[in-house]
Amino acid sequence: PPPPPAAAPLADDKDGELLGTLRERMEQHRSNPDCATCHVQMDAIGFGLENFDVVGRWREKDGRFPIDPSGSLPGNVAFRGPAELMQVLAQDRRDDFCRSLIKKLMTYAIGRGITASDYCTVNDLLKQLQADQFRFRGLIEAIVLSDPFLKRSR
Repeated sequence: PPPPPAAAPLADDKDGELLGTLRERMEQHRSNPDCATCHVQMDAIGFGLENFDVVGRWREKDGRFPIDPSGSLPGNVAFRGPAELMQVLAQDRRDDFCRSLIKKLMTYAIGRGITASDYCTVNDLLKQLQADQFRFRGLIEAIVLSDPFLKRSR
């Protein structure tokens, strides 16, 4: 997503005191049409993972507020928590998730963004990942053996 608009601050707290749940603060934030464009697409996944703190520990509350990890992905696919979100991503959106993962890993590996000339490689890597039963190690090996990685300019 593009950088946030300069005039779109998120009021997180007042004197160290949270001003509502994360969901309430994000709903207020999304009331700005400039912010809503991106946040309507990405907030649901964040809500689904909110039970995990910044280091991955499970939690039931954010400060003094209970966590509501439910959400709805684009296409009105609803989930009630991280387990259902994982199920949706692993079953209904597996190829989308894997394609996105491949693009992000390739971007990191080759040190530049993905271009139109890389899409054949992304599709080939997705087929290899599927054939290798979605093993992460196999994906890493396939990326470092790919033309964009081997023939990147230094």
